[in-house]
Formats: sequence, C-alpha cells, structure tokens
Amino acid sequence: MRGLLDDGERERYERFRQPQDKARFVTGRFLARTALAEATGLDPRTMRFTTECPHCAGAHGKPRLPGSAVDFSLSHSGDRVVIALTEGAEVGVDVEKENDRDIDRLAEMVLAAPERAALAAMDDKRRGFHRYWSRKEALLKATGHGLAAPMTDIHVSAPDDPAEVVAWAGEAAVSPVRLADLDPGPGYAAAAAVLTDRPLKITEVTC
Repeated sequence: MRGLLDDGERERYERFRQPQDKARFVTGRFLARTALAEATGLDPRTMRFTTECPHCAGAHGKPRLPGSAVDFSLSHSGDRVVIALTEGAEVGVDVEKENDRDIDRLAEMVLAAPERAALAAMDDKRRGFHRYWSRKEALLKATGHGLAAPMTDIHVSAPDDPAEVVAWAGEAAVSPVRLADLDPGPGYAAAAAVLTDRPLKITEVTC
C-alpha cells in the first residue's frame, strides 16, 4: 500500500512514531485512492492530493483531488478507518472510538447548553457524547474549518434522534447542510455531513 503514497505522504508517514498510526494513515490513503479510482476511472498511482485550507490557504486542509467533482473525507479511530465520497457537494466524515474520556469536562468544551442538558438525562452518557462529537466534527470537516471553529456554536439533534443541525451561530455557520449517523460497529460513533439541500442517499460498505 505504501507504494501508492506520493513524496509528501511518505514524509508524513515517516513522522508517525506509533506503528498503529502509520497503519491507519497508509490504510486511509490506500482506501481513498481505491475508492476514487472506482468513482472517477483515474489511475490511483497517478493521483496527487492537495491539502490547501479553503479559508486561509495553509497546507492543513483536508485532502482533495484537484480537477475532480468527487469530494471525499477520511477519518480513523481505534481500529476503524472510514472514507466518505460525494459528487458535486462537500463532505465530511468522522469516526470516534468510545472511550473513558472525562465526558463532563469535554461536554463544556464541545456541547451547546441544550445538548449538555440532553446528555445529562441519558443513561449511556459515553455513547451520547461520542455521537454528538462525531456529528459536529464531520460537519466542521465538510466546511473545512476542522477544530478551528467552536463546536459549542453548533446545536445538533439529540443522540437518539435523526441527525440534523438544529441551530448554528458564529462566523463558521453554513446552510444548507445534511447530517447522517453511520454504523461503524459496537463501541464506535460515526457521522457524515454534506453541504447540500438535497436528501442524502447513503450506501455503507464494510471492508
């Protein structure tokens, strides 16, 4: 799989210290090229991604395939690597392994006040928090802001309700947007966000 990496990706690969981080990175790029090759008909060996931020022109943006109408987003956590593809619209995807984070402390940093109230009423706060987190991070990946925009400005639906943006304040806010929860398996939360007003038709494939 490493043979498909370009020079910049190989340099980034070598900077990872942990073998599992290296494995997730190379797996993600391999999956991206494989999926994009099927969607576009391009040779995966010739694909070169750009990472220019759409907001500041820095080199820390999400990978993109120049000249293609197909947008994609990658995420990895634990032993899951997720890729989402769309045509004609920006997409963001996030997967989170549920772990024993300090949920009460993180909720103050991540959740809007109505979300914190809904989380406090849940029996399984760990699952609820990670579902909130994955929805918001997928959304900010789609817009290109990443973690530079405050998650507390975003109010999404309750974890057990269909995913949607209820309200969004602040300069990073965009509309329209569609959200959807994904099924990454037990112990994980995942979501996709697409900047469109069209209904989402999602096909999930597990490898």
